Order: sequence, then structure tokens, then C-alpha cells
Amino acid sequence: MTRTWQITDVTDAARARIGTARLAAAFGVSPVERARLTASLGAQLRLCLAKGGTWRLTLETGTVSRTVPGARESVLHAVVTPSPRAAAAGQPPWRVTVPCPEAAADVDVGADPAADDPVLLAQALLGTDEDTALVLERLTEQEGLVEFHRQELQQTNQGVVALHAELDAAGRAQRDAFAAERKARTEAENARRRLTFLADASAVLTASLDHHEIVRRLPELLVPEYAASVDIWLFDQDGDRPGPAHAAAAVVAARTGRPQYAAAHPGGLPGVDDQPPSALAPDRPLLCIPLPTRQAPLGVVTLSPPGERWDADDAVMLIELTRRASIAIDHAQRYQHNRDIAETLQRALLTELPAPPGLALAARYLPATHGLNIGGDWYDAFRQPDGGVIAVVGDVTGHGLRAAVMMSQLRTALRAYAVDGGSPGQLLTRLHIFLHHLQPDLFATAVIARFHPDDPTVTWAAAGHPPPVLRTPDGRVRTLDAKPGAMLGIPLRQEISDHTVPMAPGSTLALYTDGLVERRARGIDPGIARLADALGSFGPAELDADLEGSADAILRPMLSDSERDDDVCLLLCHLRGTD
Repeated sequence: MTRTWQITDVTDAARARIGTARLAAAFGVSPVERARLTASLGAQLRLCLAKGGTWRLTLETGTVSRTVPGARESVLHAVVTPSPRAAAAGQPPWRVTVPCPEAAADVDVGADPAADDPVLLAQALLGTDEDTALVLERLTEQEGLVEFHRQELQQTNQGVVALHAELDAAGRAQRDAFAAERKARTEAENARRRLTFLADASAVLTASLDHHEIVRRLPELLVPEYAASVDIWLFDQDGDRPGPAHAAAAVVAARTGRPQYAAAHPGGLPGVDDQPPSALAPDRPLLCIPLPTRQAPLGVVTLSPPGERWDADDAVMLIELTRRASIAIDHAQRYQHNRDIAETLQRALLTELPAPPGLALAARYLPATHGLNIGGDWYDAFRQPDGGVIAVVGDVTGHGLRAAVMMSQLRTALRAYAVDGGSPGQLLTRLHIFLHHLQPDLFATAVIARFHPDDPTVTWAAAGHPPPVLRTPDGRVRTLDAKPGAMLGIPLRQEISDHTVPMAPGSTLALYTDGLVERRARGIDPGIARLADALGSFGPAELDADLEGSADAILRPMLSDSERDDDVCLLLCHLRGTD
């Protein structure tokens, strides 16, 4: 279907507009689209009339493809062709297309009955106004819907704003919680790090019993993580505290026994007094911590911070570590003092060996190098009134001063008993009774050998002690493993037996303590076998020529694998060969 109108004046424009509205209604164009079409066409026709000339409006129907494959849709095309003059001026045609889904196949496209009849023209205009009214009514409904949706949107926006505010507050609270958690985790990690360092450093400091080693290790532990420099000032034993070479704050710490902080600004460290900057280091803070003991400080530790200043928790940790270092130094000094006393007493009680005719004696005593294990082992040799010689090696249980004192008492008692005579077994029996009544909680082991120039034998007895080792002149070595008595001092009545073996000239008898032969990992039997091998390794004349050198030659291989955690005694008794 095609319909054309020539438009020259207002009447032509009105007829074309009315005809377009009627055809659009006939072809099922919706009122809204119809009103939109007529309004748009009216505006375009007004522009045409303003420019003058003859314009042509053409309406035609057609079909276009829909989005569904294979489907077609009916449309109504409206085209306003410009007048020749407007076309020459470059005016393009005006086009518009509207859908007409209910197009009627019997629409009369002939002459418009309202073209010449004013009544029909008025009715057509009224029909157009009805369409406009319907559109306005629809618009009113749409405005109501728009207002309703606007209110809903406003409420939604208010809810969204409130939700955003809640989310923002929740986000801030979560960030604050995360920050607090990170801070707490950091503080916990720092506390764990300090406690771990304090435990490890304490273990290092208390592992040594040499106070010089402790003083050397302390700066190594603190620099550079907790201090840039460390100076340790130990007081002299007489209490002299020379001040000019040390910071004034260190002198104050030594005098008051309280930690001092010397800096241009107060440190605010817990338990620490503030002092002016030190003249020795005016540009850096100094923390002076005394080394406390129960009586008086041992010295002062002066530290400079690794950065600008110390954290309060680090300062507390440094003060605690210094306190533990002070305890370790004090213990080490006391240990060394007691060790020196015990060793001095022990060596003072080990008398010079006699030189009886025909019998050579060589003794070695080596104190333990670990702990206070010195003082228990001893040896002695002396003459009896009948010309016999008593050789003894013993070991008192326990260590330190008490063991050294008990050893001296046993030595004195043995010498007193030996004046009245008696065999080695009888002497050990008397010592057993003596020790049991004198020190019920102390015990001892001992081995005694008696030599007499008129007797070609040696008589010996042992009480809980390692057996003697005998080397014969032909170089053969055997262990005198006759059953010994029990330890001296145990709550048991016992009579210790004597044992006698031949001892020809050139023979050597070795008496010793367990520190020479016993090892924790292997026991005592392998050590006794090694001693026998060492004693049998000498040539026929070596023991006659140099018994002292032979004693040293025995100790070297025997102690090469020893940790020296116990005293060592060795007494060699060599019966000289006949010339």
C-alpha cells in the first residue's frame, strides 16, 4: 500500500496529518506510537510550510526481518520529500518507520473522504485529539509509575547509603581489629624472641665455669642485635673501683646497685635511673647495669644502643640477662676459688716418696679438669719400723674440699696404724672401721702393697679398688685379680684378706685409681687391658733406667681419650734388678 499527499499550505498539511493518523490506526499502530508519529510528522510539516514550496508525504507499508530467524514484521514507512528548491539547498528527506503488527488487508487506500468535507475533517481532528488524550492518559499513568519507582529508588538509595555506612563502619572496625591483631602478634613475637634469646644466652653463659670465658662471650651474644658496644668492668677482688676510666653513670651504678641511663633526654626505662650524658660519650646513650650478687656488685656492664635508643622491653631483658650473667660469673669465681683450695690442699698432702734400698717409686697425680671433681684420689708411700715399705693408692667418694679433707684423715690414720705393724689387709680393715664411725655417709676404695727387703714376695690387699697390675722381669704382665674386700666405710662388718705373690728383682707393680682406666662408654675392663699393654711395652732396662719417664710414657696413651672428669693417680713400684 502506498499513499501520497502534496503539501503546499496549512490545509494540505492538516489533511496529510489526519490521513496519516487514520492509516496508522487502520494498520494497528498503537496509540502511543501513532501519537508519536503524528506529533513528529506535524513538527516536520510545520518546518516544510515555513520553508515554502510543494512537499510530498508518502506512506507505504512493508516488512522487515525480526530478531527471530525467519520471522518478518509489518511496518509503516513515512517519507517527506522536500520541494525542489529545498532539495537544491541540500535538504534531505525526512523518514520515520513505525511497526504495525495488526495491518488490515482490506484498507481502502483511495481518496480521503475528509479531503473536502469540513465535518469529516473536524471529526478526524477530534479523533486525533482522542489519540493525544489517550497518550496523555498513558503518560499520566507512566508518570505515576515513574513517581512510584522514584520513591522506591529513593528508599533503595537511602538503604544503600545506610548499608554503605554500615559496611564502612564494619570495614573500619575490621581494620582496627586487624591492626590490633597485628600489633598483638608483633608484640607476642617480640616477647617470644626475647625469651628465646634470654634462654639461649643463659644456657651459653652458665655452660662455662671460667669467668673469663663468660666475660668474653657476653659481648658476642649482645652485639649487634641488642647493643652496638659492650664494656664489662669487673671490680678487683679487694673491692677497688677505679672511676676515672669509666663513665660517671657506671660509677653511680656501682655505688647504688641500680641501673643507670646516661643520655641527653630521659629514657623512661622501667627500673632505670636517668643521668646526664656521659663525658666519655656525649653523643650516644649509655645503659650502665650493675652485676648484682647477694653481697655487693661484681662489676658494671655498660652498653650503647644498636639504634637511637632501647625499647623498654629490651631494656628489661638486658637487665635480666645481666643478672643471670652475674650469677654465672659469681659461681665461676667461687668454683675456681674452691677448686684452687682443694687442689692446693690435695697437692700439699701428697708427700714426697721415700727412696728405700732396692725399691724405686714413681707417682703421678693429675686433678680433674672438669667440675669440682678433684680431692678424692690420693697416693702415699712410707716405711714401717721393721724396714718394710707401704705403698697405697685410694679414692674417696665425693669431690671437692670435703673429699680432700677426708683423704687427709685416712692418710694420717693409715700412717698411725702402720706404725704398730700389720699387714695390708689388717690396715684396710682398721681404715674401714675408722671411716664407718667417722663419716657414715662417706666411702672410699684403696689398695695397699707391702714390700720388705728380706721377702721376695709382695703382700697386697684391696677394698673395692681396681686390681694391681704386675709386670715380671721377662716382660709378661698380669692382673692381680684376687677377690678384693668391699668398699671402706659401708655399713658392713668385714675382714679384708691379704694376698701374696712372688716379686722377683726387675718386677714392677702398678697401683692406680679408676680415673686412669675407666671410660663411660666402655667401662673399666678395656682400660685395665690397655694399662697392661702399656706396662708390657717397655724394654728390659727402661724401667730400671728411668721409672719417672716410664710413668709419663704410660699416662700419655692412657689419657689420650680421657675427658679428665675425674682425678688420676698412678704409683709405680719397681724392684730393682741385681747388678
